[in-house]
Amino acid sequence: MAQETENIVYEEEFISNAKGVKFFTCRWRQMNIEPKALIFLCHGYAMECSITMNSTAMRLAKAGFAVYGMDYGGHGKSDGLQGFISSFDDLIDDVSSHYTSICEKDENAGKKRFLLGESMGGAVVLLLHRKKPGFWDGAVLVAPMCKIAEDLRPHPLMISVLTKLMKVVPKWKIVPTKDVIDSAFKVAEVRSQVRENPYCYKGRPRLKTGYELLRVSMDLEKRLNEVTIPFLVLHGGDDVVTDKGASQQLHEVAQSSDKTLKLYPGMWHGLLYGEPPENTQIVFSDIVSWLDERVRDSA
Repeated sequence: MAQETENIVYEEEFISNAKGVKFFTCRWRQMNIEPKALIFLCHGYAMECSITMNSTAMRLAKAGFAVYGMDYGGHGKSDGLQGFISSFDDLIDDVSSHYTSICEKDENAGKKRFLLGESMGGAVVLLLHRKKPGFWDGAVLVAPMCKIAEDLRPHPLMISVLTKLMKVVPKWKIVPTKDVIDSAFKVAEVRSQVRENPYCYKGRPRLKTGYELLRVSMDLEKRLNEVTIPFLVLHGGDDVVTDKGASQQLHEVAQSSDKTLKLYPGMWHGLLYGEPPENTQIVFSDIVSWLDERVRDSA
């Protein structure tokens, strides 16, 4: 299926992995213009690409990039129990396989490849980089889940109990957390849109999902010094969902020779589409400027 809006062509396609699991994929590009580079979206936990990240993709496509999206298993329009991540390793394998195959098409030969991930998608980006060091040309990390904020993390005793339960009832929705939608998006209209989106998961985190999110964030936090990819990391000063201190630590300890940190005082977690328009404009101006500089440097 293809749609055209404001000179941007939007296309959707379902693909299958080796196990027969179907994944929803999509892309945005300007008509009749050779894209200056490729950008691959990695959405957050419980979110999806085609609706919640559409405004992000449209902005980047209008700036001259070809933008690709994919819903993870258990997310959006892809196969799987909604909100269920049985294995983060499998999730990374599926995303890596699809995005790598796009990069290796003849039409994309020589084009720079950038990853853009928000929240849990930031963790996905860092793990894609770890899986194929040197393959990606840069990463934009928006409030990345390098560490779950202390207020959202269950008590250690509760974690111990839930870990034991997880082995028996992995799909149960009983992980005690606050409503992330209320604390992630500053604009009330956006909170309503997310709640009304049937492809966004709204229940409590399932046991195995919560375990995988905690496991991955703790692993990333310990190994931030292994990051070598050029990156721009962005974080809201008032973010209470992911830890801005971990973004500062990433910027400090990463081995990357090209690394930039932007902290936005007063902004929340949802920097890409949860802030008032004037704030969103600042964030995207920084993102596009950073991307354009890296594309020009390779020209």
